[in-house]
Amino acid sequence: MIPNIETKSTTEIQHFQEKKLTALLVYLQEKSTYYKSVFKQHNIDITSINKLSDLAKIPVTTKDDLQLYNDDFICVPKNKIADYVTTSGTLGKPVTVALSDADLDRLAYNEAISFACAGVGKEDIVQLMTTMDRRFMAGLAYFLGIRKLGASIIRVGAGIPELQWDSILKFNPTYLISVPSFLLKLIAYAEANNIDYNASSVKGVICIGESLREKDFSLNLLANKITSKWKIDLFSTYASTEMSTAFTECEQQQGGHHHPELIIVEILDTANNPVKDGEYGELTITTLGVEAMPLLRFKTGDMVKAHTESCSCRRNTLRLSPVIGRKKQMVKYKGTTLYPPAIYDMLNDFDTIENYIIEISHNTIGTDEILIKIGAKETSQELLNQIKDHCRAKLRVLPIIEFHNIDEINKLKLPKMSRKPILFIDKR
Repeated sequence: MIPNIETKSTTEIQHFQEKKLTALLVYLQEKSTYYKSVFKQHNIDITSINKLSDLAKIPVTTKDDLQLYNDDFICVPKNKIADYVTTSGTLGKPVTVALSDADLDRLAYNEAISFACAGVGKEDIVQLMTTMDRRFMAGLAYFLGIRKLGASIIRVGAGIPELQWDSILKFNPTYLISVPSFLLKLIAYAEANNIDYNASSVKGVICIGESLREKDFSLNLLANKITSKWKIDLFSTYASTEMSTAFTECEQQQGGHHHPELIIVEILDTANNPVKDGEYGELTITTLGVEAMPLLRFKTGDMVKAHTESCSCRRNTLRLSPVIGRKKQMVKYKGTTLYPPAIYDMLNDFDTIENYIIEISHNTIGTDEILIKIGAKETSQELLNQIKDHCRAKLRVLPIIEFHNIDEINKLKLPKMSRKPILFIDKR
């Protein structure tokens, strides 16, 4: 199930997207209160924007814009809105995203081709291990996509290893959709209850919410801990509520594939100029085919790199690297630039660490300070020294590290109304 456009040449894909962009600009000029204002304020003649490179004439849209002018982005009357979702609000106030019936169809198409990219087919049974409620787009998207693909689905929801294993042993799913760190809890439960997980029906997991890979696409520490025990394939998928589009690995596992029929991709530097080939920058997207709340040059905040060489899966679309961090979460500590995923990866190397949370603040002289709060099954000076040595080796700096009660950290990680664990608290 490879869309025809994704096997075309780079030039053909570009021309295809330019036609889509022209139609989008006309639609925004007619329907979007926010973008009509932008075009007027900046004297932008949309007929002068014919190539992807012409996008540079248009100001970027930020998360702050979405928070301040949320309703002005909606392009359809209220009676055409079929579903309301909200972002998780990880970096600020949650944003409402409205979807029409057509947008839900688009969402289903996006996930169907994304799952197919990872090798999921009509004959498969997929166990959904994330919530579908609480205004969460991802769970709904996965459900719609699996149904459009024609595969079967088991809606178990998040957590509860006992129920997950009961479903696995009863219904024999071939794929799971899960946060990768939860797979370690499934392994631990199986080992404690004499379940032979390597004899189960599960052959692969579509992994969400956490990184699986290093910059060179090799498995990171977390993924290695999983696969060293459970002999399954792990596939990364990356998406956001605002762009309603996923970048999912194919079976070559060399980055998340771009779907050019759904989204235009730019990777920009701090001055909003395209980065040079092979450099990291902020993923900036323009949605295609979205009816209720299309976005133009929206800066996601996620730092990525593009890989443009053709893939052996026959797709000629660009592939995104693993997200190395969010721009707003960048930490400058003792002359070293860090993103939280590097710290998570380092901590995940310790089986004795039950949970953790990272707090960033400014010290008395205004520079960044890192505090890592760790909940461990057993604490000791020896363990603390081992963690410190690992920090120095992996991060090249030594943050402040403290042991805390496991339950206390869980309360910080899972505040009321949160739909997913919070590992990073920014107090700057």
